[in-house]
Amino acid sequence: MNQHPNLRAYMAGIVVPTLFLLVAMTAFTVARYAFDVPVAIERVIVFPMAIVPNLWGLWNILWLATRRSVPIGLFGAILPFVILPGAYVMTRLIGFTIPPGVPKVLPFGFVVVVAIYYLVWKYLVASLNRIVGVA
Repeated sequence: MNQHPNLRAYMAGIVVPTLFLLVAMTAFTVARYAFDVPVAIERVIVFPMAIVPNLWGLWNILWLATRRSVPIGLFGAILPFVILPGAYVMTRLIGFTIPPGVPKVLPFGFVVVVAIYYLVWKYLVASLNRIVGVA
C-alpha cells in the first residue's frame, strides 16, 4: 500500500476537524434557529470550515515529508500557532468585532488549545495515519 502516501496522509488529516465542524455547525444551527440564540457567527464560520480541515490535511502531509523526525503530537501542537494569526487576519478583513472578553481569555485559552491539539494529533491523527498506512 505504497501508492499515494500524500493523498492518504491528507485524508487522514482532514477527518478530525471535519467531524468536529460538522458537530459544531449542527449545534450552532439548532441554537440559532430552534432556540433563537442571537449569535452572529455566519460571517466568521467560513474560515474554519474552509481552511482548517485543509490545513490539517496539509499539515499531516508536511509531517510525513519531515520523515517523521518530530513526534506527531508535538508537530500538531505547532498548528495553532499557524491558525491563530490567520484567524485574526480574517476577522480584521471582514470587519468582525472581537468580543471584549476574548483578549483576557486568549492566553489561557490558547494554552488549552495547544494541549488539545497535541492530544488530538498524538492519539487520533496518529491512529488514522496507522489505519491508512502512512505512520
